[in-house]
Amino acid sequence: MAAQSSIDWNDFISERGKRWQPSAIRGLFPLEKIPGMVSFLAGKPNADTFPFSAIKVDLKPIIPGDPVETLTVESDALNEALQYGATAGLPGLNKWVETLQEVRHKRAKDGSWRVSLGSGSQDLINKAFHSLVNDDDSILIESPVYSGTLGLLNRFQVNLIDVPVDTEGLDPAKLEHILSNFSELYPGKRFPKLLYTIPTGSNPTGATAPEARRQAVLALARKYNLLILEDDAYHYLSFDPENLVPSYWELEARAGGETGRVVRFDSFSKILSSGMRLGFVTGPKELIEIIDLHTANTNLQPSSTTQAMVSVLLHKWGLDGFLAHTRRVAAYYKDKRDMFGKVAHKHLDGLATWVSPEAGMFLFLNLQLTKDGTPGDSSSLISNTAVQKGVLAVPGTGFLPNGGPSPYVRVSFSLATEEDAELGFSRLRECILEARGE
Repeated sequence: MAAQSSIDWNDFISERGKRWQPSAIRGLFPLEKIPGMVSFLAGKPNADTFPFSAIKVDLKPIIPGDPVETLTVESDALNEALQYGATAGLPGLNKWVETLQEVRHKRAKDGSWRVSLGSGSQDLINKAFHSLVNDDDSILIESPVYSGTLGLLNRFQVNLIDVPVDTEGLDPAKLEHILSNFSELYPGKRFPKLLYTIPTGSNPTGATAPEARRQAVLALARKYNLLILEDDAYHYLSFDPENLVPSYWELEARAGGETGRVVRFDSFSKILSSGMRLGFVTGPKELIEIIDLHTANTNLQPSSTTQAMVSVLLHKWGLDGFLAHTRRVAAYYKDKRDMFGKVAHKHLDGLATWVSPEAGMFLFLNLQLTKDGTPGDSSSLISNTAVQKGVLAVPGTGFLPNGGPSPYVRVSFSLATEEDAELGFSRLRECILEARGE
């Protein structure tokens, strides 16, 4: 039995989202599965013409020195991998991910939610915005926030409403202040219906919101009739996986009552391969169906070939093996964080402050660019001086929804060696000292 929801989706689906129609071809794909059906439907190329006989992938040994294991995609699975396929992803992989979400986030398969795969989570976030946002809408967005999301939203004529974050992520008290005083703070603007947040290892700040804050934000979403877009690309890069903070998607169902306000975005990029471009969205079926219509009428489907490679791996591992792999990946990046932070303290103590992240790949440095303690702006320093001295980073202004000066800079430790860190932070130190006139 499906969970009950009081959400009126006519209030949330955008005008452009409502205009999507089922593809004249793809809308009939499910009928091909009827036993005995003869299909003259799609212009699918004949698999006999494909030049591939198998896809073989060698796995790195978990224990160095162990034999290399080869996984093979062949026969019917290969034909499926090389062919046009289901819009929401290969059925076997989609079902595997659905089970992952059920187990990981303790959500029963009650018919109210669905999973759909996409060409990376950003592809799906983009389609969600198209499905939900009209011109002149107001969107609550944490600040600072991932610059790629701002790039998506810059194409819309919308009002970006900054919700400040601190060392514990999005601040529910400030969110409530905005919502309860919206007409006075933003006269003439539409009341928002969406909140976008990165709750774990936020990009760029590295902050992870604790459970109490997430519960408070969820309560506000219910009170003010909001949807929460939970972009959780770093969920599996939590450095304390045994004490993982429950997701918004888990929390909304934990105590019973209304569900359907959380749309969750996950990515395989950080834990399997970024080049495979594979992510997944989980949420209320009413919205996922609109996202699928968008896909069916644009890029048709995520790559079946990369899906098949991931599917054969995940079915070999099972849920336990997959989660064991993510714990190894998280431990790897935790060691990177510890090394990077140690070297940063060596060179930047007294010249910058930051919070050691509990997840993710970044430090967000607050540069002390002035002697009198007034905030400076890192833009010119990072874009010009630092480049000339041979170090690249991202100025903080690039993460502000409405722009403006920022003393912050984002640095990534995902690829950095200790030698890189020593050289890069020593050069950054020189830049800061030069800006301070020392």
